[in-house]
Amino acid sequence: MAEQDGQMPHEPTDAARALAARRGRRGGLLPEALSRARGGTPAAPGTWAPRVGIDLGLPAAAGLGPATYFSDLATPHAERHVRVCTATACFATRGGRHLGEIERELGVRANQADPAGGTSLQTVHCLGYCYAGPAALDGTLPRTGADLAEQLAGSKPPRAPEIPVADATGDPVLLSGIVAGRPAWGTWRRTLARLSPDDVRREVAASGLRGRGGAGFPVADKWAAAGARPGTVVIANGDEGDPGSYADRLLMEEDPDRVLEGLALACFACGARRSIVLVRSEYPRALIRLRRAVARAVADGHLADAERKGERRPVVEIVEGAGSYVAGEETALIARLEGARGCARPRPPYPTDRGLWGAPTVVNNVETLASLPWILENGGDRYARYGTSDEPGTKLVCLSERFVRPGAFEVPLGTPVRRIVDELGGGLRSGAPAVLQVGGPLGGFLTDADLDVPLTSKALAARGAALGHAGIVAFDTHTEPVALLRHIWEFAAQESCGACSPCRVGTRRGLELAGTGAAPGEPYGRIARLMSEASMCAFGRRVPAAVRSLARAYGAELTGWDR
Repeated sequence: MAEQDGQMPHEPTDAARALAARRGRRGGLLPEALSRARGGTPAAPGTWAPRVGIDLGLPAAAGLGPATYFSDLATPHAERHVRVCTATACFATRGGRHLGEIERELGVRANQADPAGGTSLQTVHCLGYCYAGPAALDGTLPRTGADLAEQLAGSKPPRAPEIPVADATGDPVLLSGIVAGRPAWGTWRRTLARLSPDDVRREVAASGLRGRGGAGFPVADKWAAAGARPGTVVIANGDEGDPGSYADRLLMEEDPDRVLEGLALACFACGARRSIVLVRSEYPRALIRLRRAVARAVADGHLADAERKGERRPVVEIVEGAGSYVAGEETALIARLEGARGCARPRPPYPTDRGLWGAPTVVNNVETLASLPWILENGGDRYARYGTSDEPGTKLVCLSERFVRPGAFEVPLGTPVRRIVDELGGGLRSGAPAVLQVGGPLGGFLTDADLDVPLTSKALAARGAALGHAGIVAFDTHTEPVALLRHIWEFAAQESCGACSPCRVGTRRGLELAGTGAAPGEPYGRIARLMSEASMCAFGRRVPAAVRSLARAYGAELTGWDR
């Protein structure tokens, strides 16, 4: 059978991608066009999104699909648009009561606009201010603290502290610019002058660097899978928004040049001439600073511009996300860039074989890329001496507002969680015993008895937790276990992309059962098994494990949820 519409024989066809390919890939223009249209009206997507698709030569449904999927597009936008964080760390500060206070102060319900169209309120899952929550963005201006509602009403002065940062390695890798003041781009210049792509790949293989976005896949293996084939694209994933972690925001805002230098090195290793940085819309300052950093890098000759592609210098494009947790998964992220809904896609084919518009595509997390300049400057063997033999390197660990010293700390992998919590974080402000969530909303929960566990994927998994982005959110005795259980299921139901029935139906049914306040019984056991075994991506598979971990941490208070 002949190849048609960019699809190889016997490969499953993605209808949205095939349609867009037949029409000149105009779907790639949809995200920006939809964002512009949404910014001009508080009306529902059905009244404006179909026209956006038609104007680009696509079916009306091509505009309506993503506009009803992404929360930034589906939520009304009035002249004043306020985004309030309802994610885990902000929930932990006051049990989620801040949302009702804001609704009363502003006179508008969540995810609606007031009748006059003057103010709209959107709930989001993490703004990256977990160290100072609860938090909101008033337009693009951050506001944080216990008196958040009064700040938004104008009766209290605005407050938004910078991220507290500290190094616990003695020779920082990720914080080498922020803490140690080492300038970026020197390694890139020396690499171009002295090294080959093979040299770069060998050093990264020797380092043992694994992806820092949560999956932990060896970086050198992912690059090798792409095979340096013509047309390869490298994507920097800055859309991974684990509530509880703000490592990506820190790196993109405070050291954007190092992120871009790491991206350039990855492009060099993979033979890529085109690269994209997808940044969460919840990080407006990161978008501004990365765009400025790209302009500087082009002017300084480190990167090529879109008009004059350099022989070995990549072209870098900065793209804004639109509000979706699952769109941080690499196949869902690619779908977003192609103008589709941000749903996970079946694998194989893997993105390294057929990714963005069918091209070999490497997706690396921002923190992963920020490690590369240090590795190429100091050597893979030296990097591998950090951490453990199985999981070498360093990690940015983020502590939430409940700690005495919240902030971002760079630590060697394998550091005991107890040292991070007690020595670096100073323990809890309340002094009360804590339950800790490690690894994001689908990670797991640890009690005081678990804290001697080393910070590695393998060790945490053995305790029912996960490394993930290594955010640590503390819950003190003021947190009601049943309310926290409902919070997890609400997050899961709201953020499920809906691409597979086990996750789409299971998360909603789980939320219904959690809302009763009673033990769930055998029906929940069947749901949990189905989600764990049949969900398309890690999101659906991890939800029951996260709930099971929570139930074990709280014991008898959550009887029946430990299935």
